[in-house]
Amino acid sequence: MNFRTALAFAVTAGLMAGCGAEPAPAGAPSPSSGAPTPAGPSSATSSSAAPSSAAPSSTGGDACAAVTAQMTQREKLAQLLVVGVSPTDPSGAARLVRENQVGGIFIGGNPTTILSGNALDQVRGGARWGVSVAIDEEGGRVQRIDQLDGDMPSARTMAETMTPAQVRDEARRRAQQMRARGVTEDYAPIADVSGQPADGPIGDRSFSADPHTARTYALAFATGLAEGGVTPVLKHFPGHGHAQGDSHDGAVTTPPLDSLRTNDLVPYENVADYGASKVMVGHLTVPGLTGGQPASLSPAAYRLLREDYHFTGAVVTDDLGAMRAITSDHPLPEAVLDALLAGADEALWSSGGKVGAVLDRLEAAMRDGELPGARVDDALGHVLRARHACG
Repeated sequence: MNFRTALAFAVTAGLMAGCGAEPAPAGAPSPSSGAPTPAGPSSATSSSAAPSSAAPSSTGGDACAAVTAQMTQREKLAQLLVVGVSPTDPSGAARLVRENQVGGIFIGGNPTTILSGNALDQVRGGARWGVSVAIDEEGGRVQRIDQLDGDMPSARTMAETMTPAQVRDEARRRAQQMRARGVTEDYAPIADVSGQPADGPIGDRSFSADPHTARTYALAFATGLAEGGVTPVLKHFPGHGHAQGDSHDGAVTTPPLDSLRTNDLVPYENVADYGASKVMVGHLTVPGLTGGQPASLSPAAYRLLREDYHFTGAVVTDDLGAMRAITSDHPLPEAVLDALLAGADEALWSSGGKVGAVLDRLEAAMRDGELPGARVDDALGHVLRARHACG
């Protein structure tokens, strides 16, 4: 059995139930905007249930079916893509969304044209079923709106100088600023557990080298983002903090799974506490779990997240197009296909372009039976629910 066949078999046998996110409360932004449901730890815990591998597809027999019935097969596949756009070219981003109906865009870099003067209105205007707008606003060395709205400290500095309540307030304030500029998702907080030097691959992007402290502060930051109207995206599952190497530069290996369970995976315990969040899976090779594949392409990693940590929301890959841990061995269309087969709901590449080639490959995979329709429907249900486009 080759790798692709094994992936398709594993996915077909183990498709998970839909997200079950609650609808947005009264006064929240409209469903097409992609805003999360603000939720604190207690309310999220009481409303979330563990998934069942025997449950039906997340689009079957519910409100999402009426939405997906309006889509062509290519549009369904496009909804599973998050594509990087130039921060200086709002018109190009609008054209990408209008012509392809991709489900999300990612804005990297520090130029701010696309985040100023309601420039994103034209992007949203071309999206038939809404579009998520993501940036990676972590604070410290990874910021996107500091030139517009001022500086935010690094995660490590926040944990050393602020209480969890103050971090929650800071994240809420930052989310309100992002939301006012049209951003709907933040690829933060970092849930990695790391004591690396500040300039290490994770370094001061991590709240703490203590897993329980890291969880406390990641939860506070995520809750504040949600309260401010922006979906938090926890990263990098199953834990980059003790990995050897930097996935931007090449393959990265973590400690064995048993070690991760007692350290790097602690922030993901009781993951429902984080409310209507997403999780980003990293390009991390985990001994005892991924069989030599990066986690982002490994069915076992997604099963771990779904089954052992009971995550029922949408799952996005780390960057498939600009990180050598993937690009050295996987052309982009193949990486996207492998990620979706493995269990990802959204495939991200920050470099932009190649949307047609990716969609052509995915359509061919569906025609040939490589990519099961049930896997597409399952992913699509998670994506649409996360964006409040149905359900």
